[in-house]
Amino acid sequence: MNHQAAVDEIQALFTSEGAQEYLGEPVTQAQHMLQAAALAVQAKAPETLVAAALLHDVGHFHGLLSGADLMEGRDNRHSDTGADWLAQWFGPAVCEPVRLHVAAKRYLCVVEPGYYDRLSAASKFTLGVQGGPMSPEQAERFAAHEYADAAVALRRWDEQAKEPAADVPPFAEYRNLLVRLMSD
Repeated sequence: MNHQAAVDEIQALFTSEGAQEYLGEPVTQAQHMLQAAALAVQAKAPETLVAAALLHDVGHFHGLLSGADLMEGRDNRHSDTGADWLAQWFGPAVCEPVRLHVAAKRYLCVVEPGYYDRLSAASKFTLGVQGGPMSPEQAERFAAHEYADAAVALRRWDEQAKEPAADVPPFAEYRNLLVRLMSD
């Protein structure tokens, strides 16, 4: 599949399944991911991290999943599913922050006082389904990961990207960026 066709496939997910409700939050899945990408751009993040922010929740799209539903109390492992699916086109600098963004939430709950209290009700619920806060040993291992800082940055944008009235660029604004980052 050529790069333009791959981006077409990703964009189709944003316009189809992405138009659906996002885990009890006041935005759709696509709005959430577009907001995360806009926050990454605003933070002057590297292009790979902008792409990761844009694509971080593609694993929630049921076409990619085996059917487990996070809001029904079953961990759908969307971070792994999404990262594995994206790896057919993108390298680790895009895929690993996607893979680690759930672990980053679990990590921040341990190392940052007050982080848990700032989570939305839906994020608190999913945290429990996803294993809860890390143990100190798990947090130490996470912090040593090459992409831990990128995943933490992504996680922060993830938590902020839930504003129903946010005005952000559409997916089309990211097409060229995604094509540039795709591996041959």
